[in-house]
Amino acid sequence: MSPLNIKKGSTKHSAYNLRSTFDDNLETHTLAVIVDNEPGVLARVIGLFSGRGYNIDSLTVAEIDHQGHHSRITIVTTGTPQIIEQIKAQLGRIVPVHDVHDLTVEGGSVERELALLKVAGTGEKRVEALRLADIFRAQVVDSTLESFVFQITGTPEKVDAFADLMRPLGLSEIARTGVAALARGE
Repeated sequence: MSPLNIKKGSTKHSAYNLRSTFDDNLETHTLAVIVDNEPGVLARVIGLFSGRGYNIDSLTVAEIDHQGHHSRITIVTTGTPQIIEQIKAQLGRIVPVHDVHDLTVEGGSVERELALLKVAGTGEKRVEALRLADIFRAQVVDSTLESFVFQITGTPEKVDAFADLMRPLGLSEIARTGVAALARGE
């Protein structure tokens, strides 16, 4: 027997992994959910994801209509096409949810994320960090003799690429806002 008392020949998968294995084609979707701006709504939406074992890659929430008391929740999630459809259907059934849009399938959308990156370094590493920041159009929002804090806005892939280049130069901290997205056109 193994140290975890799992008998030989037993499955290695968790008993909690109840997702269908019919389709392993994972897709990333951006969902825009319009909800009432009241206490507990975000907890109910998040509870839907956690209760069913779905992952949230990014989450942003902000009030969009002060007089109508509406907020917009932008969720980036990954799953099979069946799971994505199930998520959209279940979100639509939550009482304070007014509208659910899958920006990934409804046509073009604009996605942006804001990140702050602290890069500590001196000498050549400091010069290289400034040069790369210029190429990525990142702004220096704070500077000391030992570090910079860069602000970068763009697609999540752009933020990831910038962070990957900053790691060998002394990236010590990163804070990301999550994806904000809007459909293009009318």
